[in-house]
Amino acid sequence: MVSGFVLFDGLVYSSFKPLVRAEAMVVVGDRVVYVGGESRALKIADALGLEEVDLKGRVVMPGFIDAHAHLDSIGINLATLDLRGVGSIEELKSRLREYVKNVKTEWIIGRGWDQELFRERRWPSKFDIDDVVNDRPVMLVRVCGHAAVLNTRAMELTGLLNAADRDVVRDEVGNATGVIVERALDRVEELVKDSYTLDDFREFMINAMRYAASLGVTTVGFVSVDLRSLQSLIMLERGLGRLPIRVRAYLNPSDHGIDVIELLRQLGIRAGFGSQYLRINGIKVIADGSLGARTAWLSRPYNDDPGNSGRPNYSFDELMSIARRSAESGLQLAIHGIGDKMVETILDIYNRLGNAQVLRHRIEHASVLREDLIKRVKELGIALAVQPHFVITDWWVVSRIGADRARYVYPFKTLINNGVMLGFSTDAPVEPLNPWETVYAAVTRGCHEGIELCRYTENEKVSVADALHHYTYGSAYLLREEDELGKLEPGYLADFIIIDKDPLNIDEKELRNIKILETYTGGQRIYP
Repeated sequence: MVSGFVLFDGLVYSSFKPLVRAEAMVVVGDRVVYVGGESRALKIADALGLEEVDLKGRVVMPGFIDAHAHLDSIGINLATLDLRGVGSIEELKSRLREYVKNVKTEWIIGRGWDQELFRERRWPSKFDIDDVVNDRPVMLVRVCGHAAVLNTRAMELTGLLNAADRDVVRDEVGNATGVIVERALDRVEELVKDSYTLDDFREFMINAMRYAASLGVTTVGFVSVDLRSLQSLIMLERGLGRLPIRVRAYLNPSDHGIDVIELLRQLGIRAGFGSQYLRINGIKVIADGSLGARTAWLSRPYNDDPGNSGRPNYSFDELMSIARRSAESGLQLAIHGIGDKMVETILDIYNRLGNAQVLRHRIEHASVLREDLIKRVKELGIALAVQPHFVITDWWVVSRIGADRARYVYPFKTLINNGVMLGFSTDAPVEPLNPWETVYAAVTRGCHEGIELCRYTENEKVSVADALHHYTYGSAYLLREEDELGKLEPGYLADFIIIDKDPLNIDEKELRNIKILETYTGGQRIYP
């Protein structure tokens, strides 16, 4: 007997560009075999002896593909202190005080604060954290993931208290404040991760994947992957037979002194190596910082910090070497560039590499884009992994870079009009993993929340159909799998979700309230 089913008596979106609606869909094995009229679908099901599933008017669409997220951090975040939306340093301290009562881990970890929301109008310091916890190391990461505050115990343990390090923030008399950024933060996060066991990592990963499935995310571009995270995923797949969702890994260029690019080269691992559910795609490089931490590299200084233009994390030669070795090893590059000067530098590197479209090299974020950079992105055929929810979270961005540059910030509609391929994503846990929050942000641009950027860039709103296209097929394109993922056409993998409302037929304010009823990968239900 053939394994499969038919979905009927509903609305099936097989594609959002072109927009294709159907009455029914037939799945055999892990593939879609028919999308179209209900009567023919039922005849196919009857002939093959397939199960008949009545949708009762519900809506089916391709599963969301998050092109850029951090599965390990999502899993860790689910198990640690959530500081998103905290409105003051006192509230931060209060949440920390309650959290530590029941936590026995060596390190106390939290994430999600944003000093722009604090009533005190300042960054938190080690003294603030010491008031609550002084006997165990504490690290509280800013929402962007590019800055954190440590208590004195953590500064001492990591050797950062008296270190001559540009990424350790100091006050006017030269004392460490407890705030660290970029590479200093990377080193501390590596130390914290080392305190977790492999069993811990497996639990983080399975929880993160199940959480993604509950939100309708069927594939994740997992970026900044360390070797232990990869090992835990390999072990999970071996133990489970298959992962709940598809994971496409972009590894760090080095890990604990190991040259990962060289390791992959020696093993003969190239982009696309792996199984249907777990593949290694390439190398992720964090080339600059964030706008929130004022470490993204701009071509002109920050409007609210005139002596600072941010900075690159690598010299041009260092970044060029990583890019060239990755490309020569057949690995796709995903380079983080938020500031316009960093994006310009990445484009220079991709231009020197030549044939960037062959491996489909990417730029992650591309938050500040001048018109000349958009033209170069198109000419070089570079795809962008963008995060529309930044529009709402970065509500302060106009004051940060100035009204004269506001039109350069997250210009999604201009990019689409210029034929640039975008993959939507969340950078979770930086932004909420819930795709409907991202769709809402792309469509409304924060206008209903009074986001200042909307006043300058309302023309950059995208349609619901465009948002869903770039969150499905567009992200599949970035992952180099647009022939199998991102649509529900015959021959495509049966990765789909069933939802309670038609997203193309509701008020835009209701988009974030759409519910995921069921999630499928490869024709198998993985949620609920």
